[in-house]
Amino acid sequence: MRIGFGYDSHRLVEGKSLILGGVVIPSEKGLLGHSDADVLTHAVCDAVLGAMACGDIGRHFPDTDPLYKNVSSLKLLERIYIWMVEKQYEVNNIDSTIVLEKPKLMEYAGKMAANISAVLDVPADRVNIKAKTNEGMGLVGCGNGIAAFAVVSIRKKGIIVL
Repeated sequence: MRIGFGYDSHRLVEGKSLILGGVVIPSEKGLLGHSDADVLTHAVCDAVLGAMACGDIGRHFPDTDPLYKNVSSLKLLERIYIWMVEKQYEVNNIDSTIVLEKPKLMEYAGKMAANISAVLDVPADRVNIKAKTNEGMGLVGCGNGIAAFAVVSIRKKGIIVL
């Protein structure tokens, strides 16, 4: 079994959609980035890449490449999934936290987990998504950005981990 950790953050701006875990969330502001700026999916991407010792999302999908302009982050996760399968790994479980002041995300967490689990071919009950505030502290606490953290455990295919 291997474990990876991922982190991402983006600024909130007007005129952009707020997409988290591939779900469009109703919001006055969205995240600014080269792709769709989905911080949750980016953190999961980095966690899976980290577990495989394959660098980070920026190394594989640089923000200087026009191919990734406005791309769905779930598409990036699909590519990482292919690499994971080629290396004969599968996801055991994912635990993640989104840090933002608003909007509230509880009603969307199940769909986010379903999107991520579908891409990574893992049961949705092995994908955990939490949302926390930053209690008004820092850029995230002031409502100027969103951050996400993810931890993933992967294992060689066919090996059962309890």
